[in-house]
Amino acid sequence: MTRIVAGSAKGRTLAVPKSGTRPTSERVREALFSRLDHMNVLDGTTVLDLYAGTGALGLEALSRGSAHAILVEKAAAAARVASSNVRSTGLPARVVTADARSFLAARTGEDLRGDIDLVFIDPPYDIAEADMTAVLSLLGPWLSPDALIVVERSTRAPAPTWPPFLVLEDHRTWGETVAYFAGPPLPTNEPEDGADALADAPASSMNENEGE
Repeated sequence: MTRIVAGSAKGRTLAVPKSGTRPTSERVREALFSRLDHMNVLDGTTVLDLYAGTGALGLEALSRGSAHAILVEKAAAAARVASSNVRSTGLPARVVTADARSFLAARTGEDLRGDIDLVFIDPPYDIAEADMTAVLSLLGPWLSPDALIVVERSTRAPAPTWPPFLVLEDHRTWGETVAYFAGPPLPTNEPEDGADALADAPASSMNENEGE
């Protein structure tokens, strides 16, 4: 049985397709969201849940304070179940029946100027690495400048290949599942024009006009 672990919809049971999906276990979901709560990244955020399956990750985020979620699932049967879960929980999510790559490719533009604050990527364990890399590379126009990306993989799968606009911040392993946490690189603080010259100037030259 799959349930919402905590928040406004705590304890609500989620429907699960008879086959074709691999819902994140309740134990892993609880550990993952405990980490996200600690990072203070849920409140008021806009969530994108790729390979959504039942929608458990996106709905859990909404139950814990996120503002809106888009649940993207390719399999029509699973998408119908996700839509049923949205209705039964009453949480503010929209289900899109689409392939993750095709969905992401529909938006173009400058990287890190989007409106998505939190992305869950929990693909099938047998996903081709080229597809995994392509999905990550297409995220740029969707992401806000402070976005967090959470990728769930099998511990037997290679680590993701991150595009230039994302850097690995942390990873955690729970049983057979490893979660990677990535976000935009920290901005570099460029000195203002002339700052270097002032910093390098001798004290005497900086004080020579005092008193005028």
